[in-house]
Amino acid sequence: MSARAEILARVARALGRDVPRGGAGAGAVPDVPRRYRAAGAGPPAGDEAVVARFCERAAEYRATVRRVEPDALAQAVADACRERGARRLAVTPRSALRPPSVELVADEPPISPRGLDRLDGVLSGCALAIAETGTIVLDGGPESGRRALTLVPDLHVCVVERERIHAHVADAVAALAAAAAEGRPLTFVSGPSATSDIELERVEGVHGPRELVILVAG
Repeated sequence: MSARAEILARVARALGRDVPRGGAGAGAVPDVPRRYRAAGAGPPAGDEAVVARFCERAAEYRATVRRVEPDALAQAVADACRERGARRLAVTPRSALRPPSVELVADEPPISPRGLDRLDGVLSGCALAIAETGTIVLDGGPESGRRALTLVPDLHVCVVERERIHAHVADAVAALAAAAAEGRPLTFVSGPSATSDIELERVEGVHGPRELVILVAG
């Protein structure tokens, strides 16, 4: 039997059609293993090994990652802004951080897209992070802010609390169940926005921030 005939026979069986005896597809269909990783199978969120893996993976995506003590967060934001010449940041309405020498513009009422583009960047928290993929997840909640807030500015400074860093994707999906049930938008961010043009040249900043600074608190 040719490979083509075998594939077509398997498709036919999957659709509930009979395959002639002795014809294409007479062989047995192998069982497909379904040993998927379940939520809770790995170390808990915030575990030191989980946090270290997240920092490593996020940095591989060209994000700037720094671990900071909670009481030093404001200064860490100010330092990141100074290094990039950023002076005005949009912030979520409930943001409590007050970095020195940085002007904060609250997104209340919502800043227009043109207004966001005139700012130097945005400061936000996140819903959670995933160590396995080096990803931060924004859920449109009070810490994350609305989606446009973190997509239009060229610089995104994101604070990630270590207790929100989950080991695997399955853990993150389980933790996001409530946000998904409420219909909130979920944005998975792995590094700065990047794509490739027709000549496969990497271009950053086309679909979101050109620079991503992740401050891991704790």
